[in-house]
Amino acid sequence: MISITSTYLKSVYATVERRNPGEPEFLQAVREVLESIEPVVIKHPEYEKNGIIERLTEPERFIHFSVPWTDDKGAMRVNRGYRVQFNSAIGPYKGGLRLHPSVCPSIIKFLGFEQTFKNSLTGLSMGGAKGGSDFDPKGKSDAEVMRFCQSFMTELQRYIGSWTDIPAGDIGVGGREIGFMFGQYKRIRNEFTGVLTGKHLASGGSLVRTEATGYGLLYFVEEMLERMKNESMKGKTVTISGSGNVAIYATEKAGHLGAKVITASDSNGYVVDKNGIDLAVLKQIKEVERGRISEYAKRVPGSEYHEGWEGVWTVKCNIALPCATQNEIDGKSAQTLVDNGVIAVAEGSNMPTTPEGIEVFLKNGVLFAPGKASNAGGVATSGLEMCQNSQRESWTFEEVDAKLKKIMIDIFHRSYDAAEKYGVKDNLVAGANIAGFLKVANAMLWQG
Repeated sequence: MISITSTYLKSVYATVERRNPGEPEFLQAVREVLESIEPVVIKHPEYEKNGIIERLTEPERFIHFSVPWTDDKGAMRVNRGYRVQFNSAIGPYKGGLRLHPSVCPSIIKFLGFEQTFKNSLTGLSMGGAKGGSDFDPKGKSDAEVMRFCQSFMTELQRYIGSWTDIPAGDIGVGGREIGFMFGQYKRIRNEFTGVLTGKHLASGGSLVRTEATGYGLLYFVEEMLERMKNESMKGKTVTISGSGNVAIYATEKAGHLGAKVITASDSNGYVVDKNGIDLAVLKQIKEVERGRISEYAKRVPGSEYHEGWEGVWTVKCNIALPCATQNEIDGKSAQTLVDNGVIAVAEGSNMPTTPEGIEVFLKNGVLFAPGKASNAGGVATSGLEMCQNSQRESWTFEEVDAKLKKIMIDIFHRSYDAAEKYGVKDNLVAGANIAGFLKVANAMLWQG
């Protein structure tokens, strides 16, 4: 049973649990939000009276379709495609597309639910959505990825549009995949419009979009450290999991701020480089060669490779930034980080810390930033790309970066202030959930 006293919220969660059996990630995401917003619901009975929570926990639309494609040997393959359009109270649906074997309804729904509150926190007019497929681009040729993306978009294009639903990238979906999907949408619909974000600059993309989630994560951490501990990033040792887009650019921005990142990982294992991760080598392996992280240790003297990515959280650090996938820090890993002296943890990926892990951090006074707040830089810059597309403009790197930094600082303060106002001071998990919820819930009330 969830740790709340409200009979109403317990009843809502019981209904969600009954309607979504076998979907642990989605239930985990819902449970965290319901626990956080209890003081708001008690103070504002109009949310219960109007069924706001019931409506928020049920997607407005869930689309499930088949994606047939042909591999390089001429064999027919079939994958499953998904799009959840969770909530459009504050704007058109917005959220990434994930290509990974783990993709299933539970993953897609948890991501879409989280996206609703994340987008709300940015202050931009974007509703929550998410999508993807169990297709694995790893090991596939460019031609196979193109054929899959074209088939995927042939079906998805029925449900999206620049004023309806604007997808972006996520795990397994970078510039290559967005390009193939955008080209197919343009061919089918006979229109050049900002229906996807993360586009190539020549096709209406935005500067800073590649760096946005990683950079935004560090802007949030910098503000959190300064406001809550009167400290800076300078001189701090940082461990980061993952080696994709978020991890790479979090590593880059941490270096700009005077910190030293000493780890990177992938699904096979992790590397430790006490001298600081060599970004040029990491980018060559992951962005150019699409290789494995073990290659790093072969090329950089003094670095070490370890099998099994879980061990990355045993490496001593001041700041930990999980940037790989969901539920990668459990209670045991969290306690190890605490024992090793970590002072701050900020989520670069979506829900990478289990409830038990969060409890360990909060109980031990570790600053903890939830993903819906700290990793909102990607969708924030996607929102800025939408603005540029609507105005037929292209802003400079400095202009977009300045707007991104301001959005991330504002997200921190919205979360911090909401936590203080509702009696959970310094709890940014609760604060982010409350601040994100209030904007969406009030919009729903106003619309009837």
